[in-house]
Amino acid sequence: MIRFRLIGVVYAILASVALGGCQVGGSTVSEREGYFTWVDEQGRVRYTPIAESEEKNSVQALEADEASAVVDGAAGDGEFNLENYPDAEQLEQNGYVRPGDPQPYFTWQDAEGNVRVSYYRPDVRSDTDKGVTATPIEITPASVYYPGVVPVPAEPVDGYDPDALAVLGVENRSESYFERFTESCCQGLDTEDHTEWQQGREFGVDISPEASVHTFITGESPFHLVALSSVITRPDFVMRLRSYENDGVFVPSLVFLDRNFKPLRLVTDLVPRYEPENWHRRGFLEAWVPVFPAQGERWVVIFTRDEDLAAQEVIETASGPRVISHVRSGELGLMMFEDE
Repeated sequence: MIRFRLIGVVYAILASVALGGCQVGGSTVSEREGYFTWVDEQGRVRYTPIAESEEKNSVQALEADEASAVVDGAAGDGEFNLENYPDAEQLEQNGYVRPGDPQPYFTWQDAEGNVRVSYYRPDVRSDTDKGVTATPIEITPASVYYPGVVPVPAEPVDGYDPDALAVLGVENRSESYFERFTESCCQGLDTEDHTEWQQGREFGVDISPEASVHTFITGESPFHLVALSSVITRPDFVMRLRSYENDGVFVPSLVFLDRNFKPLRLVTDLVPRYEPENWHRRGFLEAWVPVFPAQGERWVVIFTRDEDLAAQEVIETASGPRVISHVRSGELGLMMFEDE
């Protein structure tokens, strides 16, 4: 009997020691100040100390939440009026964080298993500004001519003066401008010094003072031929054409030919955009022009016109307007736009 009583006393003592071992300073570890409890991937309860900086961040976040609640309450329980109504554009620039709102944050776990809090400012840039979405290509404005006869009315319209064209010095012809242009182009062009279209990169075209010269209807001009044989499997694409500044700039016009050098399309009066020079490249005129191999275009002739040579570029700089003359020769860069 005495033996059983001793065994009971021993079990009671062991139970007391076991319960006491689970407490530190009279309270469980999870209740101690500066610790938080979490469960790992194996279902075991863990206790991790909270760093002093994290405690401050938590207090600051709580104070910011309370301040936000006070501001919202002062605004009339979240109701807006003419005095406190937010401006949409300004709100977007602020990352949709209103005055008094807590700064957005995210939590993460470091290598030691400690949970961290990091504050950030929302990125309100568009996908285009971030480079995620490419800026859409805009075809450069220009005058484009195709084959075809200018329609002539069967009967004169009211007020028609048969001598008006003669008085103005305009020749009365039924041919279109395109047909008159083809009278001087392009069977006799020199094809020996031409350039093959190169895919995947920008390639250079040099229209030097010693380049071949041809007399077009628009005046005598040096020219360069570019063969499109390497891209005839493409139905169409957009060509980026840059004319680099070098003691002036070459203003291009283009005529597209078939395999027999018969003109199919004439592009003039291009309105290219000028990009000023920077630390790693020269300034240039840039134009985007469509190309249609599926419609039989096999060559492109690059030339300039007398009226372009008589004009000039005027650009604004930090020191005021600057004049760039148009010249008969220049360096060009051609490239196919790849829409990936």
